[in-house]
Amino acid sequence: MQRLSRRAFVFGSAAVVGGIAFGSFDNAAQAAATANGNPLAVGLGPNSATFNPWVEISPEKITLIAQHADIGQGVGSVQPIMIAEEMDLDPGQFEIRFAGPSPAYFNTGFADELAPFLAADQSPAAEAARAAALESLRTSGLQMTGGSSTIPDTYEKLRVAGAVARETLKAAAAKRSGVPVADIRTQSGHVILPDGRKIPYIELAAEAAKIPPVLDAKPRDPSKWRILGKPMMRLDVRSKVMGELKFGIDLKIDGMVYAAVKLNPHKGQPLKSYDASKARSMPGVKKILEIKNGVAVIATNSWYAMKAVDMIDCAWAPSIYPAEQADHWKVLEASFKPEFLGKEWRKIGDVETGLKVGTLVQAEYRAPYVAHQPLEPLNGIGVVSDAGMEIWVGHQSPQAVQYVAATAIGLKPEQVIFHNQWTGGSFGHRLEFENVRVLAEIANQMRGTPVKLVFSREEDFLQDIPRQISIARHRGSVDKGKIVAADLQLAATAPFKGLLERMGAPSKDPDPQLAAGMWNVYYDIPHFRATSFEAQGLSPCTTWRSVGASTAGFFTESFIDELIHAAGLDPLKARIEMCAVPTYRKVLETVAEMSNWKGPLGNGKGRGVAFVESFGTPTAEVVEISVTDRGIRIDKVWVAVDVGKVVDPVNFENQVQGGVVWGLGHAINCELTYAKGGAQQTNYNHHEAMRIYQCPVIEVRGLENDPKVRGVGEPPVPPAAPALANAIFAATGKRIREMPFDKFIDFV
Repeated sequence: MQRLSRRAFVFGSAAVVGGIAFGSFDNAAQAAATANGNPLAVGLGPNSATFNPWVEISPEKITLIAQHADIGQGVGSVQPIMIAEEMDLDPGQFEIRFAGPSPAYFNTGFADELAPFLAADQSPAAEAARAAALESLRTSGLQMTGGSSTIPDTYEKLRVAGAVARETLKAAAAKRSGVPVADIRTQSGHVILPDGRKIPYIELAAEAAKIPPVLDAKPRDPSKWRILGKPMMRLDVRSKVMGELKFGIDLKIDGMVYAAVKLNPHKGQPLKSYDASKARSMPGVKKILEIKNGVAVIATNSWYAMKAVDMIDCAWAPSIYPAEQADHWKVLEASFKPEFLGKEWRKIGDVETGLKVGTLVQAEYRAPYVAHQPLEPLNGIGVVSDAGMEIWVGHQSPQAVQYVAATAIGLKPEQVIFHNQWTGGSFGHRLEFENVRVLAEIANQMRGTPVKLVFSREEDFLQDIPRQISIARHRGSVDKGKIVAADLQLAATAPFKGLLERMGAPSKDPDPQLAAGMWNVYYDIPHFRATSFEAQGLSPCTTWRSVGASTAGFFTESFIDELIHAAGLDPLKARIEMCAVPTYRKVLETVAEMSNWKGPLGNGKGRGVAFVESFGTPTAEVVEISVTDRGIRIDKVWVAVDVGKVVDPVNFENQVQGGVVWGLGHAINCELTYAKGGAQQTNYNHHEAMRIYQCPVIEVRGLENDPKVRGVGEPPVPPAAPALANAIFAATGKRIREMPFDKFIDFV
């Protein structure tokens, strides 16, 4: 991670000037299929074959590797299916296993985000910087799930991996039968010879292992796809519906004990003292342990452990950030100063002069801390021996788990064996390590005994590292029916830098996520500036679904709407006319056609629109609301999003709809506030997302005009809040500039 700081990417632009060549981005992505060795070759069974880090065939079964963490977004389905498509395997003919820590699984999908260019910039300079970023990712071996990178990272290399396996199996069959490879085909897990004889792949494993993989194999053209690009049921749907799939919280190991914890609610601070006299005699309690920032109860089941740990009285070291929420806002308000400058991310024209032209528009916006609140609370199983530690936990960053666990108990990272698990949601929660460090400490005191740790829901909320808190102060000017200038400034806690620090790779560079949704504005505004300020001394923060764009997108698109209104223009038509990127303009035109946009609705109804590009994916949303006697009702949402290639149409639609629900629910209902140094909201009834009776009809359309394959797990989130706020203004004339909206208006 230290190699991936902004300083490391200065060479991106230097590469363009100095003529450094790393090869094209697409070719480098394909080469990833054979880069950094093959971890499956270690410990491979007899008469078994592996052709690359994603395919393993034994005489008994075929195993396909999902290299990303499945946090509910469908990794455990779409990634094996991309391999199976090329191998001519049918669902049910293979097993799925999550990848272990290995540089072979480095994430190529981060290259676009790390290169200092707008996503829509496809110039030679931008592509050279992305190629340089990709080379740095390969060198670092960074293995991580996040940034809506699951499909962008694996679209090429998993299809290549499947093609290599298919052609190598055909070569093995040709060697056995004497039939030319050109006369052999594959179907449903078999090699088929010209005379109709079928040889199962598993029967060819031993022979395939003895010949070199066919590394020049090419994936098929999408026009020949059997499964991809067509409606299909996710591989995990049935087992989840039937309760058969085992999440991390369901895992059991022989001889294990159960642990629950009470940790200092003042994040990052230690335990001073404790009194466990009431807990020691409670049912099922086996042992009480002191750990760095709290206490743990070891018991015969999780419920006994949770009930007992609640009875322990603890004295905590005070928080190092303000104890009361009002003071957090005061710190932010005072952060718009040169000493807190993050970076001026983009500047076009003469902003100060432009602001003096025509009518000046000013507005301040706010976004609170919010929790991640996945359905499955943090958990894990760990066992420590003299040789090291073995840990079973659902996490998005395997190598970081090794580092954090090892550092907690004095081991080397390579002494930690990590097993990733199916997880019941994350939204950024499982990029952090609250449970990993604590589990390592507990297991180290229970050497030789497997320990299952489960956070109570309340502890999960209390220890959650929340989304950044943020204030935006925007200025702009309009004249003669046009937007002349926009000066966008925000102050916030730095989420990505905080995560890096907790991963052991602190950075002094500006946090790039604070600019997401603000600097990447694609409207033709003659005078434009985007600047971030990084507030200090507040609660630690981290990545949350769509990260910086979740707040900056709300600020930016709400303010653009205010400027458009001041200019006397139609909100959607003006955005279409101002949009400077043809493919992005098509996204806006599509959502206009979907919603049959014809201007104001009247009669107590209103529509709002917002357009945000995040993680390279342009997304436009129109929200329609009605004003009722009891409050605002959200009736319908239309979403157009361009991902370059829709790989799994059903899951694509689900991801977009889920992102809209997530974005709307948190805009309406959710905030995390501090009192006496701890979070006040400790369960869903205090941090309520969208309820099913509030959920609108959501119509989705995927476009395939972008020249690159993009992700969709996060991009539908940022436009939801501003589209809703703009719809409320259209219906009521009232601007809402702060989340959550239910502080200012009722919803039904």
